[in-house]
Amino acid sequence: QVHILESGGGLLQAGGSLRLSCAASGLTFSRYIMGWYRRALGNQPELVATILKSGTTNYADSVKSRFTIPRDNAKNTLYQQMDNLKPDDTAVYYCHAENHYLGPQYDYWGQGTQVTVSS
Repeated sequence: QVHILESGGGLLQAGGSLRLSCAASGLTFSRYIMGWYRRALGNQPELVATILKSGTTNYADSVKSRFTIPRDNAKNTLYQQMDNLKPDDTAVYYCHAENHYLGPQYDYWGQGTQVTVSS
């Protein structure tokens, strides 16, 4: 059974930094595209960043140069380092794992972790 568990959310002031973690189990982590999404209250879910199996990353324009998403395949863990946080970054952040090469059912989400940035 696959488990995706985020941690590291919290409340902080604008300009601060935070690191989220996403621990995955029950899957071959290194074979999955991993990503972070976020959903602010009243908004649609938004892709924040993804990292391919190769390590290639992609970021939303709103977080470029402020967020990075390293992955540690040995620890089955994805991270998101968030610097210079802004109130607009306030959202629930979700970790996502997919390997659609194996099939559409290989698509997993965590429960989310809240990040709140005050001005």
